[in-house]
Amino acid sequence: MAGASSLALFHQPTCSFYLSPSSAPRSWSSIIFPLNRRRFCSFSAPKTMADLVKTTHAWRDGDGDGEEERFQAFEQEAFMNNDLVSDAGGGINAVANRLSKWVVAALFGSVLLLRHDGAALWAVIGSVSNSALSVALKRILNQERPVATLRSDPGMPSSHAQSISFISLFTLFSVMEWLGTNQLSLFLTGLILALASYFTWLRVSQKLHTASQVVVGAIVGSLYSTLWYITWNSFVLQAFPSSFSVQVAVFTAAAASALGFAVYVLLNWFKDDRGNI
Repeated sequence: MAGASSLALFHQPTCSFYLSPSSAPRSWSSIIFPLNRRRFCSFSAPKTMADLVKTTHAWRDGDGDGEEERFQAFEQEAFMNNDLVSDAGGGINAVANRLSKWVVAALFGSVLLLRHDGAALWAVIGSVSNSALSVALKRILNQERPVATLRSDPGMPSSHAQSISFISLFTLFSVMEWLGTNQLSLFLTGLILALASYFTWLRVSQKLHTASQVVVGAIVGSLYSTLWYITWNSFVLQAFPSSFSVQVAVFTAAAASALGFAVYVLLNWFKDDRGNI
């Protein structure tokens, strides 16, 4: 009796699966506990030690594996859902990063067309020379990007951050020059700064640059834009309206800069976009 009681006490329950409660066994010799809408467990004492061993192995190898497989499937589904959310967010930022150069170039071109004056020509020269300065600084500093396999050229300073800062600041100067200080100009200023900050942050989020590379690029671009704008107002503007030679020199330099920029776009921007498809 004592042995049978011990077997009943330490016996692991065997589980039977039924499609509905109506298909459960009608005998009241076992106690039935509903675990969910379609699953019932029946507890019964084994008759012999051999039955106990067989039952234990059946529980371990049968339902135990099933539970493990269901848990693994649930875990895999959770990871897949999480990856879908991450990929969706990462995909949006990746697309925005690829489009950022086109958006900034379109904004800069719109400002130049609206100005259509000597300052616009001067800005074209400054933008291209700012990019050339960025390339020179990269070669001098020769600091690797955070993920060297994404881009082969050095990453210090960020040329995107430097160009975005130059164009954004020149656009801000133009807006304040046209509109003065009012609600509209302040709104446009905030919008331009928000877009510039977002496009610059994308370079870090996409692991194309470190935060320090982006910050240095933004500082250099902002300083260069400020000095370039001051140079125009303080020196070139005084001679530009009255000196035909100065007009020819500025126009020629701007045309050569625009042509060089167009060639660079054809050789690099379209190539990068095709490689990211």
